Amino acid sequence: MSLHLGRTEFGNKDNLGNVFTQEEAMQLFNDWVLNPKLKLHMKQVAHMMRCWSAEKEFLDEAGQWKWEVAGLLHDADWDQWPEQHCKKIIEYLEEKNIDPEIIRAIASHGPIHFGVFPETSMDKMLFAFDELSGLIHAYSLMRPGGYEGMDVKGVKKRLKDKAFAANVSREDIDDACTRANISLEELVEFIITRQGVVTL
Repeated sequence: MSLHLGRTEFGNKDNLGNVFTQEEAMQLFNDWVLNPKLKLHMKQVAHMMRCWSAEKEFLDEAGQWKWEVAGLLHDADWDQWPEQHCKKIIEYLEEKNIDPEIIRAIASHGPIHFGVFPETSMDKMLFAFDELSGLIHAYSLMRPGGYEGMDVKGVKKRLKDKAFAANVSREDIDDACTRANISLEELVEFIITRQGVVTL
């Protein structure tokens, strides 16, 4: 089954700045995503996107919310319509006249799957956080202290163990770091120190 989107242009530039309210975004999130594990993953990625946009991109509240929404909704159609991932959410956001930068970030969060390559900082960081966030969370679940005391060395050891979180693409993680021009160590440290606060 191919998930290639067959296009690289998304949304309408006239809709720049048009973003769901928090209530609207959470309504869509809760209606479309039923799996608690997937919900937690999406909220964790959303939190990472907000933290990065604030701390590294120095964006204002509106900019941070835009990044957060991209993270919150990036897997919105995976739970109920996996064969339409991420075509369905993209088309829905286009119908709702949502900011094309959000739509494109979602479209490029799995370039090998969707055929869309990350270009902007928001694109690149959504791709970077997606896979690695999941692996680090899986690692936290096997540690007595969860995220507390977790270090980069431990995460890298799990990355080298291909049997651990085997569904997480190591190739995508390497590719994402290269595209974002960030070291694996810096990205891991950023996630470790911020992700653990997120709960359902």
